[in-house]
Amino acid sequence: MSSQRYILTSLVKILSVILLLVLLFIAGTMIGYGVVGGRNPLKVFHPSLWLHIMDFFR
Repeated sequence: MSSQRYILTSLVKILSVILLLVLLFIAGTMIGYGVVGGRNPLKVFHPSLWLHIMDFFR
């Protein structure tokens, strides 16, 4: 296996894992806000919600 092919394969694997993590984070926040919180799961994408969450860390 050439070094370029090895680098490309490794890069594809790393990007796949990052994409999977992002998708699972989005699904988890929607489930948590919608099912556990009893609210509209699509409202998790509103910036005002994230500003409210970040206020807890400040």
